Amino acid sequence: MLKRNFVLSAAVAAAVLSMPTSAATEAERIQQLERQLKQQQEVLQLMQQELQQLKSGKPEQTLTQQSIQPELESESPVVVAREQEVARGFDIYGFVMADAIYDFKRVDPDWADTLRVSTIPTQDGQFGEDGDFVFSVRQSRLGFAADYDTPAGKVTALLEAELFGTGGDAGQTTPRLRHAWATWNNVGIGQYWSNFMDADVFPNTIDYWGPTGMVFYRNQQVRYTVPMGDDVFAIALENPDTALTVGKFRDECTSGDVENCDSVLDDVFRKYNDIPDLSVRYRNNNDWGHWQLAGMARKLGYERLDTGARDHEFGWGVNASTVINTFGKDKLKLQLVYGEGIGNYMNDGGVDLAPKTANLQGNSAEAVPLLGVVAYYDHYWSDKWSSSVGWSTTKLDTTKGQAGNEFEQGQIAQVNLLHYPTSGVMIGGELIWGEREDVSGDDGYDLRAQLSLKVNFPRE
Repeated sequence: MLKRNFVLSAAVAAAVLSMPTSAATEAERIQQLERQLKQQQEVLQLMQQELQQLKSGKPEQTLTQQSIQPELESESPVVVAREQEVARGFDIYGFVMADAIYDFKRVDPDWADTLRVSTIPTQDGQFGEDGDFVFSVRQSRLGFAADYDTPAGKVTALLEAELFGTGGDAGQTTPRLRHAWATWNNVGIGQYWSNFMDADVFPNTIDYWGPTGMVFYRNQQVRYTVPMGDDVFAIALENPDTALTVGKFRDECTSGDVENCDSVLDDVFRKYNDIPDLSVRYRNNNDWGHWQLAGMARKLGYERLDTGARDHEFGWGVNASTVINTFGKDKLKLQLVYGEGIGNYMNDGGVDLAPKTANLQGNSAEAVPLLGVVAYYDHYWSDKWSSSVGWSTTKLDTTKGQAGNEFEQGQIAQVNLLHYPTSGVMIGGELIWGEREDVSGDDGYDLRAQLSLKVNFPRE
């Protein structure tokens, strides 16, 4: 910092000494020298302030547009470069997290690192005998954040990834994008928490997947946030992605000729999304915490690839949530969500469209109703110890056309004890119980214990 200021001083002095004698009269040269001297004094004052801040341990102050006269900016490119540099903020953050898990039952092996209730088997021995031990580092995370002011307004950027592969990379330690988000003033675009979601409801737990009944979705979107002081009102157009099932008809032949079956219905029915989802959110921040109300409207389209036939259903949802400050750092976290065709936005187990009836002929799709509940309490015993306890559930009002082995209801309960021995380090254990129930009424449960160590990357 001081070195850069000395460079700045040298540049100003050079500008003074190099001024041609024929450029102005003697009086004008004296006035210009006086201006240059005044500007040099301002720079020296800033240097003295920064030196005092360094001695006191306080963060340094940055030069602003008003701290240097425009005349000097035009004469010294060093000043312009210095100002652009200090106007920007850049941060690298993240952590390494290692988990040791003992599963008293058994889940889908691709999801053994976390208790996602939709992966709990409802048939004995479906994934092998009970008992499974897992080491995992898949929760580890790395992120880059930047923000800076421009003449046209404030700009921010966020790029964040983790090692928890999903989809085709399920079960793998594969980099997975979490956020790729950019904002300019009140406009944001990219991938970020859905506008239908309240991220602060997520409890202080260490299992990766978390509450099954929570609205939890990182979605591509464009969002506009209305300035309202401490409160927030935001409207967004979000990427539509219908979760579609053909239910008990997945193996039915499209031609009706079983002996010459070229394709089944599961091969030809696909989602068809031509309109983005619309979400609105209002959040009120106050002394005791916050409350939030969000709404969702969706066009749930589907088509047959063999015939080209298309149709759609209307999906909607309302999400009410709150975080209440109780005693000290303690927080009560609650959420209630209900809607039809919003399963894609849920943390687990959701489906948007399913066959309406049990008859193949004359059947149509139906937006599946869904209820989600979250209730957790984060308690801080001291600055070095905390616990979280809570329960969450997802309940689908399944249709008559869904298959018997499809997910209908899930719930999870957690309790933990976490220790923070020093800044940036957490170690703790958690007991987790989960249950799944299918459309047929078959159910299964799981119980597991997890020990985790999390170490944050140091930040200046």
